[in-house]
Amino acid sequence: MGVEAGAQAARARALAVLRIRSRALAVALLPAAVAVILLAGAAGDRLEGPVWDTARWVLTPFAVLVLLAAAGIALVVARARPAMSPTVPVTEEAAPDLYRMVRDLADRLDVPAPSAIALTPDCDSWLEDRTHPAHGPPPAEEHHDIAGAGRQAHRRHPVPPVLVIGSPFLWWMRVGELRAVLAPVIAGTGPSAHPDIAAARRFVRGLDAAMAVASAPRREPVSRAVLAGVGWVARLLLRSCRVHAAEMERGVAAAAAERAQAVDYGLRIVAQEQVGLAYAGWDRLLTRVALPAWRMGRWPSRLDAGVVAALTELSRRDRLAEGFASRLGERPACDLLEEPGTVDEAASLLFHGGPAGSGPDWSPVDWSEYPDEVVDRKWRLDAARLHRVLDTMGVRPASGPTAPATGAPTLSRVLDHLADPGTARTAETAPAGSPAGGPAVSGPDTAPARTPGAPDPLDDEDLSGTTAPSATLAARLSAELAREEATPSPATPSPASPHSPASPSSASDAAGLWDDRALPLFPLQPPRTARELLADHLTAMVCCAAMDTAGATPGLDWLDGPTLLIDGERTADLAPKVLTLIEDGDATPLRVWLSQLGIRPEKPVRLG
Repeated sequence: MGVEAGAQAARARALAVLRIRSRALAVALLPAAVAVILLAGAAGDRLEGPVWDTARWVLTPFAVLVLLAAAGIALVVARARPAMSPTVPVTEEAAPDLYRMVRDLADRLDVPAPSAIALTPDCDSWLEDRTHPAHGPPPAEEHHDIAGAGRQAHRRHPVPPVLVIGSPFLWWMRVGELRAVLAPVIAGTGPSAHPDIAAARRFVRGLDAAMAVASAPRREPVSRAVLAGVGWVARLLLRSCRVHAAEMERGVAAAAAERAQAVDYGLRIVAQEQVGLAYAGWDRLLTRVALPAWRMGRWPSRLDAGVVAALTELSRRDRLAEGFASRLGERPACDLLEEPGTVDEAASLLFHGGPAGSGPDWSPVDWSEYPDEVVDRKWRLDAARLHRVLDTMGVRPASGPTAPATGAPTLSRVLDHLADPGTARTAETAPAGSPAGGPAVSGPDTAPARTPGAPDPLDDEDLSGTTAPSATLAARLSAELAREEATPSPATPSPASPHSPASPSSASDAAGLWDDRALPLFPLQPPRTARELLADHLTAMVCCAAMDTAGATPGLDWLDGPTLLIDGERTADLAPKVLTLIEDGDATPLRVWLSQLGIRPEKPVRLG
């Protein structure tokens, strides 16, 4: 370990953590030590008498129980599997240039080279210790240190951690920028190799893993009680060493940053700007582009390439980002991989955690197919759900000389309902003659039935400021969507191959694939509110009418997601007019916009 101040502070904190471990061991051995003294005194005819005999009979079984409990807790802490980040392993054969760059950085920093390299679908990079036996032996090609291939890694020598690199960095950054960003990360292998710091980290990770084992649901009362005791001890020890462990990690980070200052320091300042830019583009791509596809059972197979497209589009739109376009002429870091497309697909699938195989409800989608396979289908499914809810509410088809006589779904039906002031009055009970639980016929002077005692949609804080028809329709849409998500799909996705990094552990994992609360692996955004659901469904209906009556086409905007293209140009002024209809009940701005673009709301549309 170097002479950096941070490294010395980290070692001091590591020793504090190890002292806590030693004290816990001493407490566990204390009853046994006293029992040995009492038994030795009896053997030497020194501690005799009824009091000493009673103490021996009481303390000896107690010491045995304490030793057994301590041994059980130590076994759980030692064998519990520490948490491991989901990553895509990258072998040296798959990225020789990347391994060569990492090896060169480690030599310049005078630190051990990482034992392996892995990619994660996130905008971050770190070192991760994977030497625990529960993680399994590494592949044959990973038994060798990348700084000296051919030397077998023995357990008596400390094994360097694995270097985890955020996959968006490889696709957006240039080779020099990636090197500058990874320098302080790789420098952390120096303090990590110190025996005291490594032992303290293993102890803390073991306690954390033991808590995870204890908190797992158990049916057997005996095992549940035993693991509850293990969890209590692990929590007590973690609370005792929490501050020291946190300060130890801060010291390691400070030492790594200080050591890396001599390597590409000037370029690192510029590279840090690209880190923030990559994070912004990654977040925008996931929430605006990938999330609609995931909700439909399609996963974009080139997320990292989409980040480049999104940030390139940003540089085209933003005059302040003109300098970013010149970077595209330099060598991208993904060229360090032999097969970037294969790695990008693996990282894209890993992010969502779905099965690797394709099925009727789960399949990859290429960016070129995204408008037709995702955008068009999403709009038509939302439009179908909107009319299905209107049917249950008893809203009649649009009337008028231009309305279709077949009662086919039209945009006019939605506009008339939301803009009709007569639907603002809410009926407390269903009209006479309407079947229980069935749709109640509503006309211009009636409103959908509301169950007596049910909360008024207008009382919802999210729907405040909207008209009564909009609030009622938004509440019904939210309830309908919740029912659909709660109903399991009849066709379950095919399970992943056992060698996939995102393989489900059981059939229940595949059945729960569509639980938005559990997947994807990383949080994206909170669930949509009722107002947002209504705006999305109304926008989808308008887009369907535009495609079926005005020749519009679905499109993909890298920054905003699904978009409507009319004569090849994206329409960016639809959202304000939709909000005006929802909040004020005024359909005039939207009707004028439809008329200007030649969209006929009275014509029937094709639903999904």
